[in-house]
Amino acid sequence: MAPLSQAALAELQQPLDPMASAILDAARAAVLDFGVRRVTLSEIAGRAGVSRMTVYNRFGDLDAVVRALMTREFGSRIQWIAREREWRHGRQRLIALLVRAARQLPANPLFRKVRSSEPELLAPYVFERLGATQRLALELIESEIAGGQRDGSIRPGATGGIAAAAMLMVQSFVFSAATIDTLPIDELLQELQRALEGLLAPQGA
Repeated sequence: MAPLSQAALAELQQPLDPMASAILDAARAAVLDFGVRRVTLSEIAGRAGVSRMTVYNRFGDLDAVVRALMTREFGSRIQWIAREREWRHGRQRLIALLVRAARQLPANPLFRKVRSSEPELLAPYVFERLGATQRLALELIESEIAGGQRDGSIRPGATGGIAAAAMLMVQSFVFSAATIDTLPIDELLQELQRALEGLLAPQGA
């Protein structure tokens, strides 16, 4: 199985010092209470029990704190696939990751808060550019596709294009599945699994 690149793994696995963890914990609690736009460095510092200057020196401005929080929050989901080894082959493993992401991310309290109260903050990552966690996810998907091609479980083709298509499929579920209120989420996820099988499976599989 193709490993996630060393650079990506290093970014995901780099341990936070206790001070940084406390600041991000405080930022998470503040965002859940107030939303991103109403949170200040002073609020985060007060909750963390440190000075505003300590937060600034550790992370920089408020945007940098929020970016670090989002990377920690959602990057932890990516680490699951880097560790998991129970699947029979690469296609099964990748589809399990993607379906799990489509189930778990919309239920994440932080994601739900931002989506419900400040959805405009998510718009750039849908319409304009990839965020840091999305780029890591795309790299992981492409790495897993390459591994699946080697074990014969994923069809031949340009790994970058297949990975981008897979991520866009899942991203649409993450951001928009809640708009389909006439079907249970399990049924929608079954259809996503079938769609991913169609994208990834070799001809005749």
